[in-house]
Amino acid sequence: MVGELPRVVDAAWLAEHLGEDDLVVGDVRGPNAHMRGHIPGSRPLVLGSPPPGADEESVQELAREVALRLRRHGITGRERLVLVDRGDGVGAMPTAQMAELAGHPNVAVLLGGIAGWDGELAEGAIELEPVRGADLEPSPRAFPTRQELASRLDDAELTLLDVRTEEEYTGKRGSPCDPRQGHIPGARHVELGELFDAPGSPASPERIRELVGLPEGAEVVAYCHSGSRSALATLALRYAGYDARNYAGSWHEWSRHSELPLER
Repeated sequence: MVGELPRVVDAAWLAEHLGEDDLVVGDVRGPNAHMRGHIPGSRPLVLGSPPPGADEESVQELAREVALRLRRHGITGRERLVLVDRGDGVGAMPTAQMAELAGHPNVAVLLGGIAGWDGELAEGAIELEPVRGADLEPSPRAFPTRQELASRLDDAELTLLDVRTEEEYTGKRGSPCDPRQGHIPGARHVELGELFDAPGSPASPERIRELVGLPEGAEVVAYCHSGSRSALATLALRYAGYDARNYAGSWHEWSRHSELPLER
């Protein structure tokens, strides 16, 4: 039976559980980096990045494709999956979103990635063993769409968090590629840098909850301009105990749909 897995783990946790039968460590840095040095027993795991925008139908198609990629890497959905990147969260958190979209129920990100691992490293290529059967059912909830957010603007259970700069949030100076400037109505604002003490190192859970102004366990969807900063924000929010997701389309997508409201 698969044991419980926090959504964010540290190196001490991984060192304690490494080698357990139901634990798989996926290294998202790519096969070449993995070959040069990796956490013993880990395997390279490349799932791609969330697209910058998607409707509900294309999300379903993407979920099925990612499930195939997981199976090619020998991932069934029955294991605890810990994702490792170079240490800044840039690779691991988007990969976690993709795995969750495919229906993997037990995914965590290793804080500090390979840079924070002080145990021994192994070298050499790993031969992947694809699997045919898997317990993976698409989970569209992992990939918030503009349709979901537009339908929940008045939902008190959901908080939108804009992690762009103050000028982007107010619409004074956004990206010139966006046809409209401003923010999604009702979104709170906390700049990404405030959620972190250093790259890949979130502020304390208490500090993050103070900044966001919500109790632990609240449902939060983060967004930025193109989904990259908000992916990192999602890592920090999960570290603080929130039910956090990343809106990959973010303002880049929202601003292109004139029927969607905005505030400035």
